[in-house]
Amino acid sequence: MKEFSSIDFEGLVKGWITDVINFTPTLVGAIILHIVGRYAIRFILKLLKNLMVRRQVDVVLQSFLLQVVRWVFYVALFLTTIQIIGLPATQFIAIITSAFVAVGLALQGSLSNFASGIMILIFKPFRLGDMIEGSGQKGTVKNIGLFATTLNKVDNEEAIIPNTQLFSNSIVNYSREEKRRVCVKVSVGYGSNIQQVRQILLQIAKDEPKALSTPEPMVYVEELADSSVNLSLRYWCMNADHFGCYSRTLEAVKMRFDQEGIEIPFPQMQVHQ
Repeated sequence: MKEFSSIDFEGLVKGWITDVINFTPTLVGAIILHIVGRYAIRFILKLLKNLMVRRQVDVVLQSFLLQVVRWVFYVALFLTTIQIIGLPATQFIAIITSAFVAVGLALQGSLSNFASGIMILIFKPFRLGDMIEGSGQKGTVKNIGLFATTLNKVDNEEAIIPNTQLFSNSIVNYSREEKRRVCVKVSVGYGSNIQQVRQILLQIAKDEPKALSTPEPMVYVEELADSSVNLSLRYWCMNADHFGCYSRTLEAVKMRFDQEGIEIPFPQMQVHQ
C-alpha cells in the first residue's frame, strides 16, 4: 500500500513538473509582453503629450486625456496578458463592465459634472483669467476642474460652482472680446433741456482719457418715466479699462450736472395732513 502511494505521489509530482515546464514559455512570453507593453504605453503617452503641447491643448484637458488613454491601454494590456496565459478574458471583461455600471449608478451627479467639465474644456466658453457670470455668481475664473469651476469674486471671495450648473445655463463672458461698451444711464427732470444734457454727456465721453474715438459716443433717450426723462450715454473702451471708465463717468456726470444746475430726480414722498 505504501509503495502504491509513493508511486502515485511521484507520478503527480512529475506531472506538475511537466506542466510547469510546458507552461514556462507561455508565462515568460506573457511577462515579456507585459514589460514591453508598459514601456510602449509610456512612449505613446509621451508622444501624445508633446503633440497636445504643440497644439496648445488646455492643461486640464491634457491631464484628463492622458489619464483616459493610460487606463484604456493598461486595461487592454491586462486583458491581452491573461488571454495569453490562458485565463478566460471574457469573464474579466464582464467583471470590469459590471464594476463600471455600479460606479456609474452610484455617482450619477458626479458623472454629470464630469461630462460638463469635459464639454467646457473642449468648447472653451471661458478660460482661466476670464471674468464671467454664471449660475448667479460673477468673478474671475481661477480654476477649471473636471467636476467644478472656481471663481474669484470681486470681494476676493471664492465661489465653487458645479460644472453642470455652468454648462447647462447661460454664461456671460466679459473678457472674451478686446473692446467693451460703457453704458451709463442717467435721469433728468422734465424741465431740463434735453439737447443741453446730450451735449454735456457727449463732452464727458470725449474727455474720458480711456474712451475710444471710434465708434463715436452716442446718447439715447430711453424712457419717458413717471418723474424723469431717462437717457443713456454709450461709448467704447478697452475691456481692461471698463470699470474705471464707468466709475469716472458717473462721477463726472454728477459734477457737471451740479455745475449746470441740471436736476437729477430722486424718489420723494409727500404727506398731506
